[in-house]
Amino acid sequence: MQPPSIDTDVIIRIIEILGTFAFAISGIRHAAAKHFDWFGGYVCGIAVAIGGGTLRDLLLAVTPFWMTEPIYLICTAAAFLFVILFHHWMRRLDNAWFVFDTLGLALFNVAGIQKSIECGQPIWVAIIMGCITGSAGGVIRDVLLNNEPVIFRKEIYALACILGGCIYWILIEAGIPLTITTAISFAITCLVRFLSVRYKISLPILYES
Repeated sequence: MQPPSIDTDVIIRIIEILGTFAFAISGIRHAAAKHFDWFGGYVCGIAVAIGGGTLRDLLLAVTPFWMTEPIYLICTAAAFLFVILFHHWMRRLDNAWFVFDTLGLALFNVAGIQKSIECGQPIWVAIIMGCITGSAGGVIRDVLLNNEPVIFRKEIYALACILGGCIYWILIEAGIPLTITTAISFAITCLVRFLSVRYKISLPILYES
């Protein structure tokens, strides 16, 4: 397997910041739909933005990423202000929360894979960690909002992360540059999620025998 390039740290940082912003907006929008106050909305945004990455880092036995630098909490605050200032505009976009949630899912999936590889984990572990990084924040959000976690519904959610991770693996093994691999894996994760919702593609329902 091709080792990560020296620019991996920079790429992970950019992806995590973008993912934090996207996921925070998703969480805050969901909190607004439940009529949370400002503090509740911000807490929900933080939980979504750092929840998956925190669980990943604990499993990898490293310091959670947001505890080493304040940029991620600042980024969540920026997302909060963005929603407050442009909520009238965003309200016109009925699927805005879905778009930001999907972007955050794909961005954090790639970040989780790359960080796991950096920590010396095999690729199959990295794919699982990418899935956890991308989807665990949404589970925490849904629990806080007293909703059924999206990961357990019929929608393709965590499976999109797994597919994106498998594409990442294939491209890395093929010697494709990291930046291109990252972009394609991100695009595949988003595409699978968008298409599954657009065309109502889902896994079979588990029925009790």
